[in-house]
Amino acid sequence: MKNLPVRILSVDVLRAITMFLMIFVNDVAGVRNIPEWIEHTKAEVDGMGFSDLIFPAFLFIVGLSLPFAIKGRIDKGKPFSSIAMYILLRSTALIVMGFFQVNLENYNNEAALLPYSIYTILITISFFMIWLDYPQSFSKVKKLAFIITGVLLLAILALIYRGGNAAHVEGLKPHWWGILGIIGWAYLVSAFVFLLSKGNLMALILAFFVFAGINISVHMNLLNLRLWIIGDASSITLMVGGIIISLLYTRFVNNKDYRDFWIQLALIGLISIAFGMFIRPYAGGISKIYATPAWVFICMGITILVFKLLIFLVDIKGKNNWFNVIKPAGTSTLTCYLIPYLLYSVFTLIHFHFPKFLSNGFGGIIRSFFIAFLVIGIVSYLEKKRLRLKV
Repeated sequence: MKNLPVRILSVDVLRAITMFLMIFVNDVAGVRNIPEWIEHTKAEVDGMGFSDLIFPAFLFIVGLSLPFAIKGRIDKGKPFSSIAMYILLRSTALIVMGFFQVNLENYNNEAALLPYSIYTILITISFFMIWLDYPQSFSKVKKLAFIITGVLLLAILALIYRGGNAAHVEGLKPHWWGILGIIGWAYLVSAFVFLLSKGNLMALILAFFVFAGINISVHMNLLNLRLWIIGDASSITLMVGGIIISLLYTRFVNNKDYRDFWIQLALIGLISIAFGMFIRPYAGGISKIYATPAWVFICMGITILVFKLLIFLVDIKGKNNWFNVIKPAGTSTLTCYLIPYLLYSVFTLIHFHFPKFLSNGFGGIIRSFFIAFLVIGIVSYLEKKRLRLKV
């Protein structure tokens, strides 16, 4: 495995843009009378809107970052068991958070002991207590006390949870794993593939084709089962694709072979989009809801081409200051994802509602951009106070 640079700024910027847009599309989903191309496309429709591009881009970006985290531990002389534990703990954290958040969709306010907003705030606080990036000034005893308190709070919240409806009240259950949970499962598989392959590019390319083959086979009804953890392998395909592009970029950084890399990246992006369009009629069309191969490859190709542009702007031309306003979304991404849960809950508790013109059409779109900037502003303030999650 070749030496990796300590940090690639274009990856941080791509992550920041994607997180900013994820906050935007999550908020704009509650706005009425907006252009159809902005929205998520319905499951039964063969197509995709702008919102359908954001989550696969984020999975791809996790793959871009993954080699740096694993290789950094290898370079520090960490044994295989230590790195494996790091992967397991990181995956578990994302899966647990996703599991609790997805159950909020099924929360039964009438049967529950706590109002939805209070329950959501307490869950988010417990996440911060468990997975906060504690400063070195914290003693080990104080840090452990906070973590144990967070775990106990989360356990209590799990016990008192009530979901379902009046006719059938139920406890926590994996309806689906949520955004964070899907990322966690995909990271678990992708990180172990990277670790076991020792970052060998050819081995990872082979793994990519295996996972892509599973995804295609499932949606062409050639494989009539979904494998445990792997599922239809759509998320893993996107993440391993990000790993491969990251390793190719490492070769460029080490060899300064600008022209060849530029051509490689353009070809991979365009071929990915072309293959997505080719496979579209044979494997379920384009569908985010069903995670079809066409959706996977088209989204991956678009993300690669955007990444290529950012490499030029940020890493080569040094224009990273253009993106300073959203920088916290790239450095405290998980914090950015969780803050809206607190923000919307506070809005509910104080009975705050946006004026009607900010919930419809163009006014609603402006509101959603404002919410995205507001969340990033809050996260920027929290960063200064050394309050950010790290898993």
